[in-house]
Amino acid sequence: MAKGTSARIVLVTCGSLAEGRKIARAAVTKRLAACVNIVSAPAESIYRWKGKVESAKEFLLVIKTMARRLKELEKEIARSHSYEVPEFLVLRVDSGSRSYLEWLAEAVSRDEFAKRELTR
Repeated sequence: MAKGTSARIVLVTCGSLAEGRKIARAAVTKRLAACVNIVSAPAESIYRWKGKVESAKEFLLVIKTMARRLKELEKEIARSHSYEVPEFLVLRVDSGSRSYLEWLAEAVSRDEFAKRELTR
């Protein structure tokens, strides 16, 4: 088990499954994420927007990435998302399987030294 990693989980919601797939594919293709899980059953969201309580069905994206890719990932989400203010919540990964975390670091890296990022 690896501890103290720079791996991150990013939560993003979107209004349609098609939009979620588009965002997920772009993030993985551009190496901004190693993997994106799309929760394909809609969640009901209740939230305050422009002074009113609203509700909507949304799809949750669980994005696996590394800390150094967050800035670019956030820009990509903002660019491609239909919401005026898209959700972008980052969770730290305190520990995890060393082999999975090594794969994650390599998947978002363009260089051969990705494994060094594991414990930064």
